[in-house]
Amino acid sequence: MALLPPAGPCSCLPCERHGRPTDRYRWGIEVVVTRKCPAKPEEQQVIIGVGIDVAAIDRFGAALERTPGMAERLFTPGELRLPSGERRGTASLAARFAAKEALAKALGAPGGLHWTDAEVVTADSGRPELRVRGTVAARAAELGVGSWHVSLSHDAGVASAVVIAEG
Repeated sequence: MALLPPAGPCSCLPCERHGRPTDRYRWGIEVVVTRKCPAKPEEQQVIIGVGIDVAAIDRFGAALERTPGMAERLFTPGELRLPSGERRGTASLAARFAAKEALAKALGAPGGLHWTDAEVVTADSGRPELRVRGTVAARAAELGVGSWHVSLSHDAGVASAVVIAEG
C-alpha cells in the first residue's frame, strides 16, 4: 500500500524539494512524512511489512541465565555490550530481542533467518537503527525493502518493539 497524499494540489512541503517534509500536529509532535511528490510516482515509498512484538523482561532474563550461550546465539557482540564496554542490561536486550521478532514478522516470518543477521544498533543520536546482512538481507532484497524504521520501549516489566519495512 502506497502512502499517498490527499487528492488535489501537491501536499509536499516544500514541493520543489521532493524530500521528506515534516508536519507538526497540534499536540507538538513532529512527524516525518513518508511520501514523495505525486508528480514523481516512481519515487513514492511503500510499506512492505510491519511487525510488533513484546517480551516479558524477567522471563527473558531467566531464559538467558538458565541457557548457556543463548545470548551469543541471539545477539551480536555489539548488541551485548554498551559503547562503554559494559554488558547491556536485560531490559535493553529484551527490547532488542522483541525487535528481531518484529523484524521477522515484517518480512512475513520466513524460516531460516539467523538471529545475528539482524543487529539493533544505537545511532549517535540515541535512536535505534536496524542493520541487516546474510539471510535477513536476502529476504529483505527479495521483498524490495529499502529502509527500516524501528522503535524500542520497555516499561512495567515488558519490552516492546515495532519494525516497519519500507520500499
